Amino acid sequence: MRVPYSWLREYCAPDITLEALEQRLTLSGTKVEAIHHHGVGSAEGFVVGKVLTCGKHPDADRLNVTTVDVGDGEAPQQIVCGAPNVAAGQTVAVARPGATMPDGMKLKKAKLRGVESLGMILSEDEVGLASDRAGGIMVLDDALTAGTPLVDVLPIFDEVIEFEITPNRPDCLGIYGLAREVHAATEAPLAPAPWADDLGTPGYVPGAHIRIEAPDLCPRFTARVFENVTIGPSPRWLKARLIAAGMRPISNVVDITNYVMLLTGHPLHAFDLDKVAGGELTVRRATDGEQVETLDGQTRTLDSEMLVIEDADGPTSIAGVMGGARSEVQDGTTRVLMEVASWIGPNIHRTSNILGLRSEASGRFEKGLAPEQAMDAQTAATKLMIELTGATVAGGTIDAGPFAAEPWPDATIRLREQKVAALLGLVIPRARQWQTLIALGFGVVDAADGLDVTVPGFRRNDVTREADLVEEVGRFDLDKLPATLPKRRGTAGRMSSEQRLRRRAVDALIGRGAYEIVGWSFTEPGVADRLRLPEDDPRRKFVALQNPMSEDHSVLRTMVLGSLLDATKHNVARGNADLRLIEQGAVYLARPPAEGEELPHEHRALGAVLHGRMSAPSWGDPVPPTPPKPVDFFAAKGLLAATLDTLRVDWSVRAAAQPFLHPGRSAEVLAGDEVIGWVGELHPLVARAWELDGAVAGFELDLDRTVAHAVAVPYFRDLPSFPPVRQDLAVIVAEDVAADEVLTAVRGAGGKLLQAVRVFDVYRGAQVGDGRKSLALALTFQAPDRTLSDEDVAPVRDKVVAALGKQVGGELRG
Repeated sequence: MRVPYSWLREYCAPDITLEALEQRLTLSGTKVEAIHHHGVGSAEGFVVGKVLTCGKHPDADRLNVTTVDVGDGEAPQQIVCGAPNVAAGQTVAVARPGATMPDGMKLKKAKLRGVESLGMILSEDEVGLASDRAGGIMVLDDALTAGTPLVDVLPIFDEVIEFEITPNRPDCLGIYGLAREVHAATEAPLAPAPWADDLGTPGYVPGAHIRIEAPDLCPRFTARVFENVTIGPSPRWLKARLIAAGMRPISNVVDITNYVMLLTGHPLHAFDLDKVAGGELTVRRATDGEQVETLDGQTRTLDSEMLVIEDADGPTSIAGVMGGARSEVQDGTTRVLMEVASWIGPNIHRTSNILGLRSEASGRFEKGLAPEQAMDAQTAATKLMIELTGATVAGGTIDAGPFAAEPWPDATIRLREQKVAALLGLVIPRARQWQTLIALGFGVVDAADGLDVTVPGFRRNDVTREADLVEEVGRFDLDKLPATLPKRRGTAGRMSSEQRLRRRAVDALIGRGAYEIVGWSFTEPGVADRLRLPEDDPRRKFVALQNPMSEDHSVLRTMVLGSLLDATKHNVARGNADLRLIEQGAVYLARPPAEGEELPHEHRALGAVLHGRMSAPSWGDPVPPTPPKPVDFFAAKGLLAATLDTLRVDWSVRAAAQPFLHPGRSAEVLAGDEVIGWVGELHPLVARAWELDGAVAGFELDLDRTVAHAVAVPYFRDLPSFPPVRQDLAVIVAEDVAADEVLTAVRGAGGKLLQAVRVFDVYRGAQVGDGRKSLALALTFQAPDRTLSDEDVAPVRDKVVAALGKQVGGELRG
């Protein structure tokens, strides 16, 4: 909420700087989000002037050359003006050379079509008093003296405080409610409420009737009729305040409703009474499919849980959300029915959400305004209607609804001194508690062990128990709270074993040059189609959000791959193509109804996506340089190995297809016999769906299952002091035999002496024949108690060769 500081000071003007006030309010819970400047950059250089002469520009039909008396005993200044309404004898607002305009521009002497101009005659919009230039220059009161600082005449310079109001404090959505907070925080005097004196009276209102058919949703409906209304522009001071608060001035009556809403926090609506068919308004539930044209020109379709206000010709407004076009106030309006009603907040919130229609009114009503506030706003509006439109009040006041018949009682809560000290850890004297609560509008009476506190209507929904009162008296003394450590009772905060292992996995990838991202847990259902998931794939079973932020964030993700590809696309589009991105986060799978589980399955996943070149060009590259090697399956597998080896997981990969991976370049990851993830190159069609060119590779693990297979506490194993024996072996196998099958056969036959085996070369060509390949294996033999000889190794080697022939059809390459 944007609040002009000068407006706030009209009701409470503390003798401290704005920066000090900001800190004090924020510390007490009324957070100041920002402080903005509104209007001209500085008041210097802006004065009242008198137009002495006005003539046409010799070389421009639309310009006038004027001489203006700017006071201070100076000679009249020549100013070129393009406004059509400028004339001799006028009192005007002048910006002199050196003045700083609202956009930051510093005014200088200028020549316009060859004629020197020593300043500017100002229009309202040029000093922030209007939102358009329709009115030409401002013409001021002739009683003003030339040279008078303009800031003494018009609100051209102000600071605007932007507050972040929490949903439980709708009373702070009004200027006076915020002034009450300033009063409590600074002890500066609080002016009487703007509704303290009511110019209206209770009683019958001729020509207007109100009927409430939904009293459960409309506790109070007040209305007054104003006759002899003259529609016109609002005075400059009112327009300036509305603009500074972020609202657009329209006409005096509409501006009064917005001004009073900002002042009191309670919305109002003005009806043209002559357009209210039958002179009667009825509050009722809408019928399913009923339609209303609102003030924004849109036709809204309602349901039976929404409220409408109707006249004899049908609905005129959506109650608490937006008025209707048929009864709006226009230039010819002379009779106004001012409606200030209370609505039940959850119903307004539902209506606003379903219709997708947010307004200043609905944003306030949905937070739960008190029925008492309706009459406050009606009183404040009455005074302004009489002053600014020349209206007279016709009759008394309509006050209908269950609250009008029987006002809601105010709750009284006992606040015990001992409870205050126990909850805050700070002794606040009873006199200080009394002072704070009275300043905030509570009723207070002494009690034996504390205070009996009566909660005002505007805090009814927020303060319901003793602890709430403790918060109220404590939040203005937070700077006095002692700095103490909580009692530890022998406990200490630390990460669980699972958390440490997850951290270790991520650190292993970061240590190998990957960058961790944090993506949305939300996604859109179309991601399943872009990943080419079949209809029966469980990863299509999204958990839908009941109240999504947007269609793009309407379901919970089932994989982290989507958000990794989103981040990859974002980076590649901005020229950062060589990427190693990782993400750890929760994924969610909807459970089939047959499983009897209401909540979805949730687990943590760890994924990686690689894109671009394996390494960037370097001065050490050969000349001529070789084409850079793009990422591939083995690059992704290398990162996967770094992760699983760091966790000491006994893992392997096995060829397996995934709909989003390249055929023949994909595998599933196993820990023991359990599948814990996948690894591979992205399918070209999937890459194209994310606008990615070239190879993309990656992996994704079920991190919870992976951690379950990890060795959290390593065990000591003695390192042999005897040297190893290394031998190479080349074996020819069929093309369709996987290297992992070869390695498994070797490990099985090698026994305890075989310490390690790896593939270090692959050959395909005429020497081995079509459909076959040669794998070069490096074998390492070692014993813990002696140095092995060739005679020790030869029997083991023979077993390995035999196993290769029997299990994978391999033969030694000559």
